[in-house]
Amino acid sequence: MLAEAQVPNASAAVTSLDDRRHDWTRDEVEALFALSFNDLLFRAQSVHRRHFDPNAVQLSTLLSIKTGACPEDCGYCPQSARFTTGLKPEPLMPIADVKKAAIDAKANGATRFCMGAAWRAPKDRDIEKVAEMVREVKALGLETCVTLGMLKPGQAKDLAAAGLDYYNHNLDTSPEYYGEVITTRTYEDRLETLGNVRDAGVKVCCGGIVGMGESQSDRVEFLRQLANLPQHPESVPINELVPVAGTPLAGAAPLDPFEFVRMIAVARIMMPQSYVRLSAGRTEMSQETQAMCFFAGANSIFYGERLLTTQNPQNEKDKALFAKLGIHPESRVDASAHLDVPLLGELTIETSGAQTSCCSE
Repeated sequence: MLAEAQVPNASAAVTSLDDRRHDWTRDEVEALFALSFNDLLFRAQSVHRRHFDPNAVQLSTLLSIKTGACPEDCGYCPQSARFTTGLKPEPLMPIADVKKAAIDAKANGATRFCMGAAWRAPKDRDIEKVAEMVREVKALGLETCVTLGMLKPGQAKDLAAAGLDYYNHNLDTSPEYYGEVITTRTYEDRLETLGNVRDAGVKVCCGGIVGMGESQSDRVEFLRQLANLPQHPESVPINELVPVAGTPLAGAAPLDPFEFVRMIAVARIMMPQSYVRLSAGRTEMSQETQAMCFFAGANSIFYGERLLTTQNPQNEKDKALFAKLGIHPESRVDASAHLDVPLLGELTIETSGAQTSCCSE
């Protein structure tokens, strides 16, 4: 195997602390996925240690502020009005209830509070109400994030003015597989919203879902799309599909845990300074799988008992796992200072007969 993946001297000099790239080729990403599992994890952990405390994990809490009755046909989503999932639609939550939930989240150790509303695209009057929620949560000392669907430029600016830190809008999968999952919103629609958010000065939270029946080729292209955006998303949630009865993807085959860990590792290598969030699907993951994800570079989780409408590991279980692994929750102070730690080494891999460095310098 060393003929294909050489590990140079661990004291190799680091020439630049900014190893972000936006020109990944398909061959390069495929070569990362083709690495042996040990080599891939070594590479990902080396990159991770260069920019982050390897034993700190950022805790976010996600609250559904408006549930169900969404007109979209996302095949994974129980909130779609097109599917019969037994979910009861609920209107936009009162601001006082949102504030209470944020206070509880902070008391439990969360540093970021995310609010999700099942809209295709919010109306301006909706933005006014959500902006007030953002202001209330921000005043508590929490980072704020919302996911509301497609945004117009002016709406993004209004949320920015309210103090919004992050806007979540996922690409979900590759452009080629996207139409197999969603038909009511295009890939270009999603990219346009991301551009509107960036132009407003709000940080981007953007990732996707694996285990929807996509091929590894789709996973390659999905990560390439994310990493080749003009700016890497500051937060990259990697979700494993949670099949919900009544949705088109209810019968999807379970994803091999090693394939999920590979996704985390490749995402960390390609987007070295982004938070990579271990998101939906943790309830079905073993502690060992989650531990490998943290080693592969995941450094953010959703913390709490629910993710919008699906279950999530209870707080006490997460605390117990952290204790076993020697992991601690990241503080707001930690988050403001990424580490400048030299790489332990870099791997070179062969693609198309020529050796190419998978280092992102």
